[in-house]
Amino acid sequence: MLRNVYLKSLRDQRRGLIGWSIGIVALVLMESALWPSISGMAGLREFLANYPEPLRKLLNLDAFGTGTGFLNAELFSMLLPILFLVFAISRGARAIAGEEELGTLEVLLVTRVSPVRLALEQAAVLATAVLTLGAVLFGAIVVCSAIFGLHIAIGAALTGALSMVLLGIEFGWLALAVGAATGKRTVALAITSVFAVGAYVLYVASKLVEAVRPWGPASPFHQAIEGGPLGAGLPAEYGWLALAGAVALVAALPVFDRRDIAGV
Repeated sequence: MLRNVYLKSLRDQRRGLIGWSIGIVALVLMESALWPSISGMAGLREFLANYPEPLRKLLNLDAFGTGTGFLNAELFSMLLPILFLVFAISRGARAIAGEEELGTLEVLLVTRVSPVRLALEQAAVLATAVLTLGAVLFGAIVVCSAIFGLHIAIGAALTGALSMVLLGIEFGWLALAVGAATGKRTVALAITSVFAVGAYVLYVASKLVEAVRPWGPASPFHQAIEGGPLGAGLPAEYGWLALAGAVALVAALPVFDRRDIAGV
């Protein structure tokens, strides 16, 4: 079991995954349960029309009167991205650098597991974990949509969950790459978190400031949630989410392979 890092790591994370899954289901359930009251609210359109136009565009409030638009604004604009990023970044930073700081990384590397294979298997573990949360999110949306009458199509729920999965994997792999290159979990957390906050600020600023608008598409948040991921189809920008994390990971592999772990 020690030689198979992928299976061992998944086994070790199973309790945490169950807890995070329960949290996501509870969040979707709580928000979905509000829909019958929101949809029946008199003067909803007039109320939303009073919001400033940049804010309406940022939260896609023009579609708030539909179940799809409601969950896009309530969940996919901030809450779900934060949850997936916290999960992925923390797991990514701990995958290599956490083991190194605990002194257990050397034990793995004296076996037949090479540094490159170790990093790739940990990347696969992280991707599998985030995919699991994405599957839970997809199932929760489909079930809650049927129960509370949100009328969200299965395809829309799938692309919405996919956007969160790709966003989480991108930043999770970035954290893993920084941790593998530096051997410092706190450095990996700090750098990736700053990058995530900066990316979100850029996305918001592109909606509110005319001069920043051309730079908005460079933000991973623009690529993931622009226009509301529920019902957005399968945007080509999703490809950038997958590519960016993979590039960071590949760039870190030779650095990690050359580092003297035993001398740290």
